[in-house]
Amino acid sequence: MADNRVTFGSKLGILLATVGCAVGLGSIWRFPYMLGTNGGAAFLLVYILFMIFLGIPVMVTEFFIGRYSRSNTVGSFKKLAPGTKWCWIGYNGILAAFLILSYYAVISGWTLEYVWQTLSGNLYASPDVDYGIHFEAFASDVFRPIFWTAFFIGLTHFVVVSGVDKGIERASKIMMPLLFLILIVMCVRSVTLPNSEAGLTYLFKPDFSKLTSSVVLSALGQAFFSLSLGMGCLITYSSYFGKETNMHKTAWEVTIINTVVALLAGIMIFPAVFSFGIAPSAGAELVFITLPNVFEQLPFSNLWSLVFYILLAMAALTSTISLHEVSTAYVLEEFHTTRKKAAWIVSIGVFILGVFSSLSFGLMKEVTINGLTFFEALDYLTAKIMLPLGGMLTCIFVGTRIDKKILKQELTNNGTIRFRLFSIYVFFMKFVAPIAIGIVFLNELGLLRELMKLF
Repeated sequence: MADNRVTFGSKLGILLATVGCAVGLGSIWRFPYMLGTNGGAAFLLVYILFMIFLGIPVMVTEFFIGRYSRSNTVGSFKKLAPGTKWCWIGYNGILAAFLILSYYAVISGWTLEYVWQTLSGNLYASPDVDYGIHFEAFASDVFRPIFWTAFFIGLTHFVVVSGVDKGIERASKIMMPLLFLILIVMCVRSVTLPNSEAGLTYLFKPDFSKLTSSVVLSALGQAFFSLSLGMGCLITYSSYFGKETNMHKTAWEVTIINTVVALLAGIMIFPAVFSFGIAPSAGAELVFITLPNVFEQLPFSNLWSLVFYILLAMAALTSTISLHEVSTAYVLEEFHTTRKKAAWIVSIGVFILGVFSSLSFGLMKEVTINGLTFFEALDYLTAKIMLPLGGMLTCIFVGTRIDKKILKQELTNNGTIRFRLFSIYVFFMKFVAPIAIGIVFLNELGLLRELMKLF
C-alpha cells in the first residue's frame, strides 16, 4: 500500500511531531486549571487512569488506521472499508480539524500580539494599567487580531508547505526541545518566588471530597481531548510512520510527555499566581489578564513575559501545524494536486472562517447562533459533538469491522515485537472505549443528567 509514501526520517522525529499534536494551548493553561479546581492530585490520579485505560488504546487504534492504510483520514477509511459509509468518520475528522484550526488560529494570534506588546515595551508602559480592559480592547478590535490570525496561519502554512520531513519533522525537532527548556526555566523561576508552596499545595494536594461524578467525567473528557483524539491528526501523522515504528511504545511515550508538559505548566503558573495573592482563573483571563499582573511585579518583567508568550506561541504552532496537515493531506491526495496548492486552499479557507471568529469578540458580538457567538458555536460543534462522535465511531469501527489477525499483525510489526495485552486491548476497543466516550458525549451535550433522571 503506497510504498513510496513519504515518512518521518527518525524515531525522534516521529515522537516529537506526535507530541506536538497533543501539546497545545490547552496543555499550558486548561489542564492546570482543571487540576487545581477539581481536587488537585485526586483529579490527577483519575486523569492518569483514564489516559492509560482509554487514551492510550484509542491512540494506538488511530495509529493502526493511519499506518496500515498509508493515507489521509478519509482515504484511510476508504481503504479499510471500501464501498461503505464508514468513510464519513474520516470526513468528520477532516472537517473538525479544519474548523478547530480556524478559531484556534485566532487565540494563537493573540499570543503573538502579546509577544509584540512585550518586545515593544507597551505592555508594561503604564504602571496602573487595567489588563482586563487592555485585553478586551485588543480582542474586540477589528484589524489587529485579524492581522495576527493571518500571520499565525502564514507561519503554519510555511511549515506545512515545506513537507513532512523538511517542514513538520524539522520544526518539531526545534520547537519541542525549546518548549521544554522554556517551561523548565519558568518553573524554576516560579517555585523560587515567596509563598510559592501555596500554589504547589493548590495544585497537588489531594482533595477527594471534590471527586464528584462531574469531576470524574471532566477527567475522562480531558484525557480524551488532550491527546488530540478524534480529529484526524494522529491518523494523518501515523500514515507517515515507518513500518518499524513501535506504535504502542510511541503511544505510551506521547502520553507520558504530554502529561509531564501539562504538570510543568501547572508548576509554572500556580506558584507565581499564589505568590502575588492573585486568584487563579481559567482560559484567556488567566493567560492574558492575570499573568501580566504577575509578570509586572517581577524583576525583569519584560523578559519573563516575553519568554512566556513565546512558549505559548510555540505550543500553539505545534498544534496548528498538525491540524493544517490533516486537511492538506486530504486535499493533496483525494484531489491529486500539489502540496503547495493544497496548503493554499486550506490556509485561505481557514483564514476566511478565522475572520468571522475574530470579529465575534467585537463587531459581530451580537450575532449569535442559538445564543452562541460564531467563535463559541464552532468550539461547541467541534469539542462537544464532532470529536467525541468521531472517537466513538473510530473505536466501534476497529472493534467490530477490522479482522483481528490484520490488527495484531500490524500492531506487532508482523510479529517482530510483542503486544502482551492484545486481547484486553481489543475488548477495550469493542466495548469499554465506545461506552466511555459515549458517556462523555452525552455529558458534554447536557443529556446525561436528563437520562439519569429517567432512572
